[in-house]
Amino acid sequence: MFATNVGTVDRALRIILGLVLLSLTMIGLQTPWGFIGLVPLITGIFRTCPLYSLVGINTCAKK
Repeated sequence: MFATNVGTVDRALRIILGLVLLSLTMIGLQTPWGFIGLVPLITGIFRTCPLYSLVGINTCAKK
């Protein structure tokens, strides 16, 4: 469906950021704004970012 456009380092940072933001809803500030962490988490897991596709960014290594 979507082309892979998220590289390894970018993917790791997205997953970490997503988990940190989601943890804020459980142990930190406990506001619903922490659910914003779902966006980087999902884009990191699936290795595709719709915004990157629109702008033409690709952080994957060249094959």
